[in-house]
Amino acid sequence: MNQRPGNQLFDAYFTARDMRGVFCDQGRVQAMLDFEAALARAEARVGLIPQTAVASIEAACQAEHYDFAALGEAIATAGNSAIPLVKALGKQIAKSDAEAERYVHLGATSQDVMDTGLVLQLRRALELIEADLAQLGETLATQARRYVATPLAGRTWLQHATPVTLGMKIAGWLGAVTRSRQRLLELKPRLLVLQFGGASGTLAALGEQAMPIAQALATELQLTLPEQPWHTQRDRLVEFGAVLGLIAGSLGKLGRDISLLMQTETGEVFEPSAPGKGGSSTMPHKRNPVGAAVLISAATRVPGLLSTLFSAMPQEHERSLGLWHAEWETLPEICCLVSGSLQQALLVADGLEVDADRMTRNLDLTQGLVLAEAVSIVLAQRVGRDTAHHLLEQCCKRAVAEQRHLRAVLGDEPQVTAQLLDAELDHLLDPAHYLGQAHTWVERAVAEHFALTA
Repeated sequence: MNQRPGNQLFDAYFTARDMRGVFCDQGRVQAMLDFEAALARAEARVGLIPQTAVASIEAACQAEHYDFAALGEAIATAGNSAIPLVKALGKQIAKSDAEAERYVHLGATSQDVMDTGLVLQLRRALELIEADLAQLGETLATQARRYVATPLAGRTWLQHATPVTLGMKIAGWLGAVTRSRQRLLELKPRLLVLQFGGASGTLAALGEQAMPIAQALATELQLTLPEQPWHTQRDRLVEFGAVLGLIAGSLGKLGRDISLLMQTETGEVFEPSAPGKGGSSTMPHKRNPVGAAVLISAATRVPGLLSTLFSAMPQEHERSLGLWHAEWETLPEICCLVSGSLQQALLVADGLEVDADRMTRNLDLTQGLVLAEAVSIVLAQRVGRDTAHHLLEQCCKRAVAEQRHLRAVLGDEPQVTAQLLDAELDHLLDPAHYLGQAHTWVERAVAEHFALTA
């Protein structure tokens, strides 16, 4: 029976398939083997090992040659994954070329293999995340423009405030996506670097050929050679994790907004429907925000994982005990959670179902109270701010007490009608006329998106 990489029951819900493929056992092993093959090519290029050894080493650097279960058992004794893998690699090479086996892993240390292998995985993870973010940005830009003039109640402290537009709300999600894309671009030069320092970071075992080999190795792997090895300087990885945390949080905000807008009492915006999606095991009528749940879940889980990365930063001397180990599953899991969140966000954003009529009805739930500010501001210019504010406050209280529309109460108030004509009051109490710069904010957010995409 074919199984998803990772073999986890909830993978399809919380993790994108491609991302789990990056961080499954085969992905991890292959990344480390890619380092070993590249090291052989680099050392042969510099002349440290014979060119004839490279082909045999490369041929053995294929993950399918290795028993992952056996490696897992060996890791429990060795303390890391590189030690048993290098031993297994040597045995695999020796089957066909005993001479070439001598030159495997020459001058490197286990952490060089594991950290650089991780960077190679992160490069692929970064490509997947960037592609999804770009696609999400494109979808949100389209939706923001589509609903740029669709008014709905703004909500502050979970209470109706002044009107906004759905396009403006979507533009807020878009802006966060754009900023995350910018952050990823900025950190790439710091993240995608070689780890190569040997036993304690000096590369002493390679003598005068150390730097030429290091540069050749970086070139082979298409990574940058950093100013020095970073065995116990983990800020590069933590920075990436932190940006992923920001992405998770921003997507969680999107999910929270959608779930609140889907509430029965609100019913303004919905996730796309599909057979069997969002149902209940007992209630046939239910339509649950199952995509938003993933976004909120990831935003809840990632900060705890991120705290592990930050806690593991003060590592001892030139090789850490336990703190380095705490990273091994943490950053990959963050990548997987963010990938799953992005997949769900793409589905939700692309298929938004909008009930504009319900938005209009909800805007009138307070019977005009949400537009009291609009009347107060105009009236203040004629009678003074304090007088206008006090007058509108009293009219609002009267509207609530008498269960009347604010327009009717204002029409009965001589101090108001002496200053504002009926047509002015009608205009001021129309939500479509009190949207401020909502259109501008949408266009600016969309322009930022396209500027980054160009």
